[in-house]
Amino acid sequence: MSHPETDVVDLVVIGAGINGLATARDAASRGLSVVVVDRGDVGAGTTATSSRLIHGGLKYLERYDFRLVHESIRERHLLFRTAPHLVHDYPMLIPSYAADSRPGPLIRLGLAAFDVLAARRGRGRSRGMSVRTIARRWPNLSRDGLRGGVLFHDAQVPWAERLCVELLLDAEKLGARVLTYTTVTGLLVEDGRVLGVRTRDDRTGREAVLRGRLTVNAAGPWIDRILDGQVDSRRLNGGTKGSHVVIDPFPGAPDTCIFFEAAADRRPIFVFPWQGRFILGSTDLTYEGDLDEVVASDAEIDYLLAETNRLFPTANLTPADVLYTVAGVRPLPYTAGVADNAKISRGHTVLDHSPAHPGLLTVIGGKLTTHRALAEDVTDAALRILGRRGGRCVTRTRPLPGADTADWPAFQAEFRRSAAPLTAAQATRLLDIYGVRARAVLDLVRAEPELGAVVDEDSGAVAAELVLAFRVEGAVTLADALLRRTLIGLGPDMAVSTALTCANAVAPQLGWDADRVRAEVAGYHAALRRFRPRALDRPAVAPINDRRL
Repeated sequence: MSHPETDVVDLVVIGAGINGLATARDAASRGLSVVVVDRGDVGAGTTATSSRLIHGGLKYLERYDFRLVHESIRERHLLFRTAPHLVHDYPMLIPSYAADSRPGPLIRLGLAAFDVLAARRGRGRSRGMSVRTIARRWPNLSRDGLRGGVLFHDAQVPWAERLCVELLLDAEKLGARVLTYTTVTGLLVEDGRVLGVRTRDDRTGREAVLRGRLTVNAAGPWIDRILDGQVDSRRLNGGTKGSHVVIDPFPGAPDTCIFFEAAADRRPIFVFPWQGRFILGSTDLTYEGDLDEVVASDAEIDYLLAETNRLFPTANLTPADVLYTVAGVRPLPYTAGVADNAKISRGHTVLDHSPAHPGLLTVIGGKLTTHRALAEDVTDAALRILGRRGGRCVTRTRPLPGADTADWPAFQAEFRRSAAPLTAAQATRLLDIYGVRARAVLDLVRAEPELGAVVDEDSGAVAAELVLAFRVEGAVTLADALLRRTLIGLGPDMAVSTALTCANAVAPQLGWDADRVRAEVAGYHAALRRFRPRALDRPAVAPINDRRL
């Protein structure tokens, strides 16, 4: 194995969120040597707090950002093809009310323009809906001032965490190294040139130096923290806080996503079905607080519940109905004096710090949908700076590991036929989470039948999934396995009731003793604090330096 203190790689990437991992994958696929460093797990930051939607960019038409709309449509289309097990067509109703700031005809005109831009790359054209049709199809939707609506097709990625895991697996297959739980303690700077990073392994305390011909700061909302005191730079990140609440089905709940205008602040928000439950979101608040302590406030929870109750008068939701919350900070470019956060660009920029600090790139902005395009732009910039020709970009067509089959529908059918001893529901779950890699879970169960034991009744997950998480998918802690690999931790009680069962199931495989099992469960419960799960009966958390503009 190479020695990290003496080798020089082409790219040192700071941040193992979706953008950092996508960059590592793209760069490695074009012949660059890459090391990714993150102080936590892959996809544990902003990526895990998204709205789980792959936007075609409809909202950006309002700002006439046609470049971003075109890019979003293209990237959504590519994800349908390269990750069909994770990204799905997602119809949503956009109702129009008399009090809305955006008139119904304007919405329909925008959707008509969007359909033209998305020609041959969409999953169906938008359809106008009369009040009568809406009343029949969505009978519990408020009719007070209803003027009609439009049924629009976008896309959803129910498990954004799994996108990160698959990018990790493919990046490593292509030769990249990913070091998690490794903190960047400083940039390595000599005469202004950035030559890599200093690191500390947070499990062992070992310090090291990673030298790179180019360092890519892809730390999302934390990009300024990486640069602070290391290089001269203006403020780059101006991210806004977005919070969601997760609830059980409620009286009058829809069976499709509803995308509507909030009465309180005119912001477009969602009520959408997700894995047998519903997500309400999101907020869009200026945030100047601690990036490591981003928690949904009581005010945000009340706002989302009130808007949902207004739209569905029979819902009668209260804070007691909230299973848990999800909050994060969007990595948006800093924009001084902005009066409306919705007007901050959702595009991305690759900043070259030359000539003051050659050898350093910082990624500003970016979103879930366009992670692949962002990575392509970063690699293109890296190749130019390094003077390399490199190969052509292959990520536009290269399937993610879970989609590595010539015929995904045929694979699904065959897997379901031959999935014994798993049940039909378990087979479907594995296909939805792992794609063709579901075969690896089944192989473990057949090789070691005890790994077929169900560890979580709500999801039907089996012990083999936990073993795969640690053996193959880079999980280090129980929280990694439950929240970002098996997704057991995103169930209604966030696996509070089954965490100990899961830890005991994997302990013999990993050599954990009783003390380690207790420590892992305690660590998992601590990781849940920011979600405010009802199952842990956490007290309310005060708002932290956020404000509605």
